[in-house]
Amino acid sequence: MKGPSTKKHLSDPKHTVRATRTAGRQMRSRLLDAASRLFKQSGLAAVSIADIAAAADAFPSQITYYFRTKEALFVEAACRDVLYVARAAEQHAGKQLSPPDYTRALVDSVMGTDAVGFFVEAMTLTRRRQDLAPLVERTVERLHAEGLRAYAAEMAARGWHSRLDPETSARRFWTIAIGVTLEGQAMGRSPDELAAEMLRLLGPQADAAPAAARLSVVRNSARDSASTSKEKQR
Repeated sequence: MKGPSTKKHLSDPKHTVRATRTAGRQMRSRLLDAASRLFKQSGLAAVSIADIAAAADAFPSQITYYFRTKEALFVEAACRDVLYVARAAEQHAGKQLSPPDYTRALVDSVMGTDAVGFFVEAMTLTRRRQDLAPLVERTVERLHAEGLRAYAAEMAARGWHSRLDPETSARRFWTIAIGVTLEGQAMGRSPDELAAEMLRLLGPQADAAPAAARLSVVRNSARDSASTSKEKQR
């Protein structure tokens, strides 16, 4: 009589698929990190697929597998970078205590990096590579949508009054950031000069609530916290 089945399948197919997808995401991330660094240092023309592969400890064929072309990798790296910077800027600005400080923190965080300049180059590239334009378009819409979400939430939470409707303020911020960067790159302006020009063009964005309104916001926040605490105890 034969003993129990000796060998079951060695691995769960679903587990294998998940592991493959995870490895794929990690490789894409490594390639994007390496490409971003090299493109910012040397520019698109001076960096080869072999250079990026070497920097990422990968094979050139993996770049063409995940991104097809060097130009597509350039655009995706630039889009990813500007979205990362936008998120970090929102987090930094959210720690500020007044509308002017909030605006300055946003501007300094965005203009203090080369991410917007990198993104502007990607936007320019799509003029001759229209197949890459949809990614840039989606990124611009995400900048506006996530900027609107963060800005509207700050206004509501702090009781601040936005001088323009939140959607206009959010779109205006990124339109000015891109325009100032494009002009500044052509004229060789420093990050500090870019930030100063952007602040000048933006002007005041919001006004703090009167003292009575601020007190009401604090009381409402405390009441909400107490209510949440009671519900958890039930």
